Amino acid sequence: MPKENHLEILRSLMPEIFDEGKIDWEKLRAVLGEDVNFADERYRLNWAGKSDAFRVMQEPSLSTLVPCRDESVDFDNTQNIFIEGENMEVLKVIQKSYFGKVKMIYIDPPYNTGNDSFIYPDRFSESREEYLRRVGDKDDEGYMLRDGLFHKNSKENGQYHSNWLNMMMPRLYLAKSLLREDGVIFVSIDDNEVHNLRLLMNEIFGEENFVCEYPRVTKKGGKSSTEIAKNHDYVLMYTKNREAAALTGIRHTDEGYCNKDEYFEERGFYKANQTLDYDSLGYVKTLDYPINIENEVFYAGGDKVAYERRQNGQHGRADWGWRWRWSKDLYDFGYKNGFIEIHRNGARSRIYTKTYQNVTIKKVNGQYTVVPYDRTKPLSTLEFTDNKYSNDNAKKVIDSLLEKGVFDYTKHPNLIYGLSQLVDGDDFIILDFFAGSGTTAHAVMQLNREDGGNRKYICVQLPESCAENSEAGKAGYKTIADIAKERIRRAGAKIRAEIEAEQKEQNGQLTFDDAQQPKMPDLGFKVFKLADSNFKQWRKIRGSDTETWKQQVMEFIDPVSENATIGNMVYELLLKSGEDLNSHVEHNAGYYTVNDGELILMLESATQETVDAVLGAHPKKVIALDRLFEGNDQLKTNTALQMKDAGITFITI
Repeated sequence: MPKENHLEILRSLMPEIFDEGKIDWEKLRAVLGEDVNFADERYRLNWAGKSDAFRVMQEPSLSTLVPCRDESVDFDNTQNIFIEGENMEVLKVIQKSYFGKVKMIYIDPPYNTGNDSFIYPDRFSESREEYLRRVGDKDDEGYMLRDGLFHKNSKENGQYHSNWLNMMMPRLYLAKSLLREDGVIFVSIDDNEVHNLRLLMNEIFGEENFVCEYPRVTKKGGKSSTEIAKNHDYVLMYTKNREAAALTGIRHTDEGYCNKDEYFEERGFYKANQTLDYDSLGYVKTLDYPINIENEVFYAGGDKVAYERRQNGQHGRADWGWRWRWSKDLYDFGYKNGFIEIHRNGARSRIYTKTYQNVTIKKVNGQYTVVPYDRTKPLSTLEFTDNKYSNDNAKKVIDSLLEKGVFDYTKHPNLIYGLSQLVDGDDFIILDFFAGSGTTAHAVMQLNREDGGNRKYICVQLPESCAENSEAGKAGYKTIADIAKERIRRAGAKIRAEIEAEQKEQNGQLTFDDAQQPKMPDLGFKVFKLADSNFKQWRKIRGSDTETWKQQVMEFIDPVSENATIGNMVYELLLKSGEDLNSHVEHNAGYYTVNDGELILMLESATQETVDAVLGAHPKKVIALDRLFEGNDQLKTNTALQMKDAGITFITI
């Protein structure tokens, strides 16, 4: 075709005038020497649809998460979470509950190779209802369909890079808000989009929070469809706040190490690292305790009254602030072994932790110990001893747990295992919202098994339908999420069997050291699924159709949806109130208590006896279904007054 031939000639002469395969006429005029003033000149990443993608991100979610006990393992005790659903909607649903609580994020998103398909908002003109219908496309059995939901983003597409950026940008923004101030995010990517991803993450996380772009060898050989046999990709690493993030091997430099103490010969100089207390942005019970040093009692944030209110279950949101950075066990070990010192400043004393040049505290087999510190900084490449982080053995790992060939493209658990070790600590939440076959969950369990840590994972994966003629379909797996769940179950069972065998072997030996007994990590997981809200959603009605408005008002006399269940409402209201999915929920006579009475949900009964019982629990907030008071306005009025007098927030829906 003459047109295509002319474009090819023009592209060979002036490649700089092409943008996503099309001529940028403004650039062409500039190259030809015409007088051109580029609009809005400044250094930034821009693309087609960016503004609309922001609007998609900012629209509230109309969904919730429902618990699935039958598909879970040890639902009532585990702290691990697996969520089935479209990840942008899931990230919106958990915003309030997990804001500022995740320390590490690892994701392996679509690389935009031109052959992959993914969800991106390509039709920004569609209504919210149309978008939700599209991302909720399911077959007769309720499984996600690729048609209408996934869009193949071929390189011939006129907005090839823009579509990928429109998919990634809102998810990364939502993910950032979930990170703690000392949080870290890792993103796997390859040559197709690493340049755009770097610029996008500079915009979202700040260029000053960039840590490293790790090259990673993926296999011994490589694709040879071009003149170069490609056998590597990348992992980008950013922090939320570089100054707050404590990165293993990076935080220890000679700067500031100028103090000596009785441990100098063994440990070298030390510096007062930072105060032991911090603003946690949430109520973390395990980090809330008084410290007695030489008959002087310290409270996190210095507020004894707030601490006592928390212990009595009478605390308000203003009392949620300060906590200790270390658990009681870690503090006790640190104080006994010289890692704590007091700084006195007038009326208020502060507790500081000490960081030594040559040693650090590490948990080994569930026990804290002082170990030599390897002061060699991590290299800017991921090391590949025995292909430790490569994909060569990744398929072997999953094939050893599941039927052969059910999942072809997966990362090796050692990759997430190694990245986790770059993050300081062993008791934090790891989020993966492109969970795939469940590699992150597998890696977290394995790492906790080896170092006695208490890391928790939240994995999110679409229940994308598996083709019937695929190896996964032949093996009986309906969705990719089903593959991931079964992998996690089998990986957990394998770890449990290994530990039980070790325990049995040690029980047959004479030993007086209980600390050497292998610790059983958390091998369970709670399953939740993205679903429509249990409450009716107010529809936007165009025009002034009186009957339509009247019908909607009548529908909202009772806002509870027809398909709602009490159990599902508990978790929806729990999430909307900012409580997390591991909250302790207890069913009492006529009501539910959340986190030992911090929140009470009246969803079944509204009698005076129920109200009296709720008042006696001294909750911070009570949410009740308005329909429970139907026909008894006096009880509703008296309940509201009693709650107000008791300082309890009372809401009816």
